[in-house]
Amino acid sequence: MSAKLWTDVDAYVVDKLMPADAVMEASLRANAAGGLPAIDVSPAQGKLLHLLVRMSGARRVLEIGTLGGYSTIWMARALPANGELVTLEFEPVHAAVAKGNIETAGLSGKVDIRVGKAADLLPVLAAENQTPFDFIFIDADKPSNPIYLDWALKLSRPGTVIVCDNVIRDGAVIRANSGDANVDGARSAFDFFASHPQVTATAIQTVGAKGYDGFAIGILG
Repeated sequence: MSAKLWTDVDAYVVDKLMPADAVMEASLRANAAGGLPAIDVSPAQGKLLHLLVRMSGARRVLEIGTLGGYSTIWMARALPANGELVTLEFEPVHAAVAKGNIETAGLSGKVDIRVGKAADLLPVLAAENQTPFDFIFIDADKPSNPIYLDWALKLSRPGTVIVCDNVIRDGAVIRANSGDANVDGARSAFDFFASHPQVTATAIQTVGAKGYDGFAIGILG
């Protein structure tokens, strides 16, 4: 199985199941023009997040790691008219590009972009005493996964879905002493889900345009 085959199959999936989308294509162009790294979820993965938000019946979504807002748009589109998505981004330049993309998508009324270190912003969210989040997507710096997952649990309710991206790392997740902080962060996600009896979880390995990786998915309660 070659990376080219994975990419070709991804292209087939997109061609068959995902009609051309000028807004999403424009957002990727804006990301590139803004100098953002091309580490967005793939179109097929973005639509998977969209479907997971819809299937969970989520009204409030938390995203940790906005980048240029590509995944943000996919999830915000899945929300009902009264839905809300709060997304946290450390880099002001990334947040500015995301803001433009979200405005172009006509979703500014549903998306609240907060700029700063997520470890600092998450306690602020908790202190606001808002309704718990129904769906949480974590796709930020991997070494901080334990912090993000701990706060995700605090900001959840029974039934909340938590998705953590990039947990397979080309299979390196099985290496206990890899010396790679990103791999350690992926392993910490599995440790988190395994150590909380109130969370039921699994993982999906993915191959495609983004290489070999995967999502950990858990539900509270």
